[in-house]
Amino acid sequence: MSDITMIDAAAARLAGHARRTPLLTSPFLDEIAGRPVYVKAECLQHTGSFKFRGAWNAVSALKPAGVLAYSSGNHAQGVALAAKLHGIPAVIVMPADSPAIKLANTRALGAEVITYDRATVDRDALGAKIASERGLTLIKPFDMAEVIAGQGTTGLEIAEQAAEAGVTVAEVLVPCGGGGLTSGIALALAARARGMVVRPCEPEGFDDVARSQAAGQRLRNERLSGSICDAIITPETGDLTWPLLRDLCGPGLVVSEDEALRAMALAHDRLKIVLEPGGAVALAAALFRPGTGPVIAVASGGNVDRAMMARALAT
Repeated sequence: MSDITMIDAAAARLAGHARRTPLLTSPFLDEIAGRPVYVKAECLQHTGSFKFRGAWNAVSALKPAGVLAYSSGNHAQGVALAAKLHGIPAVIVMPADSPAIKLANTRALGAEVITYDRATVDRDALGAKIASERGLTLIKPFDMAEVIAGQGTTGLEIAEQAAEAGVTVAEVLVPCGGGGLTSGIALALAARARGMVVRPCEPEGFDDVARSQAAGQRLRNERLSGSICDAIITPETGDLTWPLLRDLCGPGLVVSEDEALRAMALAHDRLKIVLEPGGAVALAAALFRPGTGPVIAVASGGNVDRAMMARALAT
C-alpha cells in the first residue's frame, strides 16, 4: 500500500526528470466560478499528462527488463517514454478506439502497440497473458503502489504551491477514472495539507466513484465505452485505490460532456493551455458546480485530437 513515505521516495526519483507543473489562475475563471480557481496544469507534464510520474517511478523502482501496460493513451505514453529513457522495451495494449494522436504518439515513443475492443475484451486478462508469454513486468495504470506514489507527487506540489499562494484551505478537484491520481493526491495532502479536501470528478454515465461513495461499496460502470472522456473511462476503481477514495476523499462530482468541452474552451482562452475532455472534468466541476472558498482543479491531460479541440472551441 502506498503511503507518504513512498510518495516522498517517488519525488526523489522524479527529481530532474518530471516537470514541476505550474498552478495557474485567471480572474475570468474566478468570475465564472464565483470563487478563486487555481489550475494545476499537468497537461504540461512530459507526454502531456500526469501519467509520466507514476510510470517513471514504477520503472525506476522495479528496474524491469521490459514492461507491458494497458491504457487508452496517457498511461501508454508515460510508460513508453519511461521505458525508452531507461533503455528497455515496452509493449502497450490499447483500445482500438483510442484517439489517433495517442496511438501515434505511443508508437513514436518506441513502444509496440497491440489494440483491442474495449467493449468485448478483458484488457486485464489480455495484458496478463502477453506479459507472462514475453516475460514483461506489468505496469498497471492505477492499481499499483509505485504508480499511486508517483502520481501522489502531484499532491506534494499542490501543497507547496498553494502555500506559496497563501492557500491552506481548499477543495482539490481531480479527474478520476481508476483513482490512481486522485488517491495519490489524497494521500499526499492528508499528510502535508490537512486543510484541503480532495473530490473525485467524473463524466456522466461513468460515475462509478461517486456512486460507490454514496453506496459505501465499490460499484462498476455499466458501460465501458461511449464517452469523449476516454482518459478516465475504467470499469471500476482498484483494490488499492478504492479504500483510499472511500476513506480520504469528499463526495464525487459529476459533469456532462458539454461542460467538459466548455471547460476545454475556457482553459484555451483564459489559461492558454490545451486539455482533453477527460483532463478537463475537474475544471468543469470547479467552474459549473457551486462551492465556497478556493478551489484547485487538476488539469490532468492534454492529449486531444484536433477535431475534438475544434469541437470544444466551437461549443
